[in-house]
Amino acid sequence: MKWRLILILFIIILSGSFVIHSCRKDQEDVPGKTLLAFTIPNGFPPPLYNFSKNPLTEEGFQLGRMLFYDGRLSKDGHYPCASCHHQVAVFGTYDHDLSHGYNDQHSNRNAPALFNLAWKNEFHADGKYKSLEEECLDPIQRPNQMAEEIGNVITKLRNDEHYHHMFKAAFGSDEITIERMEKALAQFMVSMITANSKYDQVKRGAATFTDYEQRGYALFQAKCASCHPEPLFTDMSYRNIGLKLNDNLKDFGRLVVTGKKEDSLKFRVPSLRNVSITYPYMHDGRYASLNSCIEHYGNNVQQGTTLDPLLTNGIHFNSSEVIDLVAFLRALTDSTLTKDPRFYLAH
Repeated sequence: MKWRLILILFIIILSGSFVIHSCRKDQEDVPGKTLLAFTIPNGFPPPLYNFSKNPLTEEGFQLGRMLFYDGRLSKDGHYPCASCHHQVAVFGTYDHDLSHGYNDQHSNRNAPALFNLAWKNEFHADGKYKSLEEECLDPIQRPNQMAEEIGNVITKLRNDEHYHHMFKAAFGSDEITIERMEKALAQFMVSMITANSKYDQVKRGAATFTDYEQRGYALFQAKCASCHPEPLFTDMSYRNIGLKLNDNLKDFGRLVVTGKKEDSLKFRVPSLRNVSITYPYMHDGRYASLNSCIEHYGNNVQQGTTLDPLLTNGIHFNSSEVIDLVAFLRALTDSTLTKDPRFYLAH
């Protein structure tokens, strides 16, 4: 009996060794990928992005960067993702109100800045998409944006030998699929982190606010933080902030997604990080300056059945307070991402 038990254990150990060896052999057949660490900035909550389904790697990041800047993802080759998401504006649109697209068309919204996406679980101003991977396909297929069919995009990529090498490096084989393209783009975009503004440096004890910024911070905490709480400077909610409906665009926001009348004219509360370099403002880019935005809350709020209750009486600032508040908002600017060569146009 004792020898039988020893024999069984020996067979189990031998089998285990074979399994381990087989796994190692399979891994040797796949080019080694360089895992990238995702560092959570001090004071930030845990990210919502599921990295277990799409681990960050250097190879995936580089493939995503190549795709992000590749005009072949659009119908005529002139509108890559980067045509609406400029690095100088923290990967947002900074020079016009609405996004530009195929055949000189305009979309009905201002392209949002792409940063700190790991802390989001819904995307677009109306929250239509529940994953970053799913969202990637929307602008490609929009007739007034990139205007291309996904099948055509995949065909173009498959006809490029360099992409075969990059997909193999990122995913272990040179098979080019929609899912892999989505994952690579998501790896590139989820790596866009901004958390080194003067505000962050003050919080770390590495800098000090000016008197203007300090007064502005106090005003912000008293009158703005309920919708734009630190450290992300958004509560991720959807709110009607009293913007008059644009008669040309007819954009009812969250209502289009949920079909609920109580969601009419509600849009996602944007982060105020880098707000000084992400103009023009609001979902349709109607305001060109921070002063205009502040003026809206004081005097231009449109009353309506879905208006956020916090804005029933508006939010008012005198001229001195506007100066102080703007000084603080400018202290939320972080140039780290805008100047990081890792995110530059891929060559």
